[in-house]
Amino acid sequence: MKEVATTDTVISVRRLGKTYASGFQALRGVDLDIRRGEIFALLGPNGAGKTTLISVICGIVNASEGSVLADGHDIVRDYRAARSAIGLVPQELSTDAFESVWDTVKFSRGLFGKPPDAAHLEKVLKDLSLWDKRAARIRTLSGGMKRRVMIAKALSHEPTILFLDEPTAGVDVELRRDMWAMVRGLRERGVTIILTTHYIEEAEEMADRIGVISKGEIVLVEDKAVLMRKLGKKQLSLHLQSPLTAIPAGLAGQNLELSADGLELLYTFDAQGEGTGIAGLLKRLGEQGIDFKDLRTQESSLEEIFVSLVHGADRRPPSAANSAPAGLANRAEPVAEERRG
Repeated sequence: MKEVATTDTVISVRRLGKTYASGFQALRGVDLDIRRGEIFALLGPNGAGKTTLISVICGIVNASEGSVLADGHDIVRDYRAARSAIGLVPQELSTDAFESVWDTVKFSRGLFGKPPDAAHLEKVLKDLSLWDKRAARIRTLSGGMKRRVMIAKALSHEPTILFLDEPTAGVDVELRRDMWAMVRGLRERGVTIILTTHYIEEAEEMADRIGVISKGEIVLVEDKAVLMRKLGKKQLSLHLQSPLTAIPAGLAGQNLELSADGLELLYTFDAQGEGTGIAGLLKRLGEQGIDFKDLRTQESSLEEIFVSLVHGADRRPPSAANSAPAGLANRAEPVAEERRG
């Protein structure tokens, strides 16, 4: 795959906060830099602040404090240029049901003051497999096709930054794969993609970097590969010939777990370390007279890492909420929409 991501920052968020009239603090001092040309996945439980954060950046919600630069433009002082650089595909499908696909995409381009460009709109619709539906009224389309129309509208004015808020929610697996391919194509053309998702598979498949947000705070931003290397783990599973009632004293300190039925030993190790210790473990098993009939290794997925972070936060005391970014809390808060006039 062609690599276009650079260290050039296309979105810069500094000390961003949002407190609603109810007193609910949706964002708390968020600092975040997103690199030009990357695919950035923003993960977090419901109510963590994902949609609020991208709504502020896109000019839909007013921030209470802090600043945001989008492609070098301040979203408040230079809002027209900032918004022109951004395309947004929201969670909710909101289009005029009686308009044709072509007319609604053409109208979206005109909203940004862009001159007519039938060739560009044709390419967008073809890329999204919508060209054959260009004359169809939106109300006649399936849910998946309507979501494609929302993406076409977001791309109509040729933005350099594209936000996808839960882009594949409610679509089938085949359509999800098609959208992944489309997003990769956009990235290869230099468009920066920021997506929020509940599908951990989506982030693991597509993202260059991953950010985790909890209770309105960014608790972790890391390259995907580095995150999985640092927080992931590898396990060696040994299926025993005969069950054990307990781990023998001669295997103490080996980071071993015994299954409930006594027929499986799990050995956790650092695959990135200088030595995994597997050879020494197998030797000691032989010395203890423990025979095994099968072994296999497995590595943590991003989903397992995410779940472990959630559970880690659940176990932390309230006083630790603002300490080192050890995890997440699963908290959902209803937040009323506040739209910029």
